[in-house]
Amino acid sequence: MVAVGMRLELLADQACEHYARELSQLDESVREAVGRLRNLTFRLQPPGIDRHGLVESLSQHLNDVVAGSWGLEPSLEHNLAKEPAPETAITIFRIVQEALLNVRKHAQARTVRVSVTTENRGLLVHVADDGTGHPAVAPRLDEHFGLMEMRERAETAGGWWTLRSEPGTGTTVEFWVPDLPTGVLDEPLPGGPVRTFDSRTAPQEPS
Repeated sequence: MVAVGMRLELLADQACEHYARELSQLDESVREAVGRLRNLTFRLQPPGIDRHGLVESLSQHLNDVVAGSWGLEPSLEHNLAKEPAPETAITIFRIVQEALLNVRKHAQARTVRVSVTTENRGLLVHVADDGTGHPAVAPRLDEHFGLMEMRERAETAGGWWTLRSEPGTGTTVEFWVPDLPTGVLDEPLPGGPVRTFDSRTAPQEPS
């Protein structure tokens, strides 16, 4: 599709004004479609999960998006016995991603804390903010697609999902999902069992 867009640009340069406008509009449509496909690809498989694992992918998202783009102060704590299976990691990443987006849209928070720990043959995850509390919660769960999506992802994976929110005390999303047996990823994470991530001191990947 990128090649098609390039070809349309070349044709627009060679065509008369009327057709050049039409070709430019087609080129714009192709570019929009490419953008939607890239977003869909990301939603299906977060970049870096297979190569870097769950913790590194969450760290990068907190640093690049939550801190870099949104201006919040995130932190990440983890205590994992082993790297989770890719399917489990993707489920956790997506739920955390949606929870963070909910914080940005509704919580009016300054900080957000993410923790991931191994518990009961699965992973227990918390996403807690210091926001206003009740605005993050829709009047009815089925009226808020983001909350529905988080809960359904966790339950589809065989786990559970809850949300606690009180005015003035912030909101906490908590969920647990079982870890699928892999047989090839049962290696301890490097650097010890507990690590803490802070966007202000996170190392940057070389360009």
